[in-house]
Amino acid sequence: MKIYADLHIHSKYSRATSNRMNIKELTKYATIKGINLLGTGDFTHPKWIQELKENLEEDDSGILKTKDEFPFLLSSEISLMYSQGGKGRKVHNVILAKNFDIVTQITEVLKRRGRVDYDGRPIFGIPCPEFVEMMKEVDDSVEVFPAHIWTPWFGLLGSKSGFDTIKEGFQDQIKHIHAVETGLSSDPEMNWRLSQLDKYSLVSFSDSHSCWPWRLGREMTVFDLDNLTYNNIINALKTKNGLEGTIEVDPAYGKYHYDGHRSCNVSLPPEESARLNKICPVCKRPLTIGVDHRVEELANRPLGYKPENAKPFTKLIPLAEIISTVQDVGIATNNMWKTYYDLINKFGNEMKVLLEADVEELNKVVDEKLSRLIIKNRNQDIEIIPGYDGVYGKPVLNSKKIKENKETKITKRQSDLNDFF
Repeated sequence: MKIYADLHIHSKYSRATSNRMNIKELTKYATIKGINLLGTGDFTHPKWIQELKENLEEDDSGILKTKDEFPFLLSSEISLMYSQGGKGRKVHNVILAKNFDIVTQITEVLKRRGRVDYDGRPIFGIPCPEFVEMMKEVDDSVEVFPAHIWTPWFGLLGSKSGFDTIKEGFQDQIKHIHAVETGLSSDPEMNWRLSQLDKYSLVSFSDSHSCWPWRLGREMTVFDLDNLTYNNIINALKTKNGLEGTIEVDPAYGKYHYDGHRSCNVSLPPEESARLNKICPVCKRPLTIGVDHRVEELANRPLGYKPENAKPFTKLIPLAEIISTVQDVGIATNNMWKTYYDLINKFGNEMKVLLEADVEELNKVVDEKLSRLIIKNRNQDIEIIPGYDGVYGKPVLNSKKIKENKETKITKRQSDLNDFF
């Protein structure tokens, strides 16, 4: 059984999240996307857990289901902000649990250290090792893994975390860490450059704050299991058996791939940022150091290195992004939705469109230009203007526009550099 899983999402009770993030809408768009296992997100929030109990039924498999049999797995993200070694630390971790009783126990333990009712992703001043120990004391079946490990502000290995290894972050509790989440701005190939990550399962999830198909399931982990159970999912994370690979966006699409300053409209690859001593040429303040640069700092292997038994991955730009770029319209416009649903109605779901539909069949539904771009996307042959400092990367389909954009940036950057020096 092939499982397309997105286990890291948020509910409508998290900050900056769509109020449509409810079970009905999540189930609808997950089905359209091609997801067949979804994390609940935010299970510590009192209002959300009540909605989960009202809408999902549990059994001894550890997988909860709607009345229409769509499967969910209990998950949540916790923000830990604390001091260690004289440095402030900010790390996000994802928790997985197998039933409502365990979730209740986790919530009660956390409530002794702070509030859980103000945000779906609550903040606690608990060090990572202590947090993992707390979770394992609740129940040994609870699984914890660090979220989006390279994100500058809240990733364990991010440029602002102060940690250079997974062991530094989790210390004696590293024995309970079996997976790390790569995040939007990195892919497995980048993570393969660090030998310290070889023993961990590399997982990818969307961290979605909305149910729209260009957010939900934009990254997923693919499992191949005999039966869909909580224990089988966790065993796959621990052993890599049954973990087939991941669906990723191009890391340049992520919001923190390059170094830069959003307010200054400055985006720099690592080599240029290093030449400037990581200082913005416009405002003369420190740049936000992105994932590409941070991986280069910690890597102990060359570009292109691939470990033995590395799991495969596929890079895909969401279908809605491709349609809106080709049509030169907004991503949520009527024109985009019409084309999107024409394709879904023909092929069944977005994953089938992106991974399986052939050109001849695509041409019966959409024009040849869009068909070609869908195939180019499948072949990972679409150029991306890299994201930086909270700005998403942009797929650019016109090579002339790519050239013009690069030349404009070079001209502006050279002007900024002249001013800087």
